[in-house]
Amino acid sequence: METVHELLPLAREMLAQKRKGKLVKLYVLGSVLALVGVVLGLVETVCGPFTAASRLRDEEAAVAELRDARERQALRAAQQALLREKGQKQPESQPCSRADRQHAS
Repeated sequence: METVHELLPLAREMLAQKRKGKLVKLYVLGSVLALVGVVLGLVETVCGPFTAASRLRDEEAAVAELRDARERQALRAAQQALLREKGQKQPESQPCSRADRQHAS
């Protein structure tokens, strides 16, 4: 707050000098940008832990989804191997749903 009290007399003094009005505008623009930077920094500091937690939850969900997909794939392979051992005919493959795909086509 001390610097704000120092800036006000400086701005008045600079405005009194008519030919340097552009310089005052430049200082005001710089001050506004600095203030916006401080506010954004505070918002980032306050919201940082929440975004990190949500990113961690998203990563855990993705890992669990991949693990489930691998387990389903391993189960299908084991079932097919058992059918081959018994000498039975393999059942017709079911069409894949979007959830079963490993990658986009």
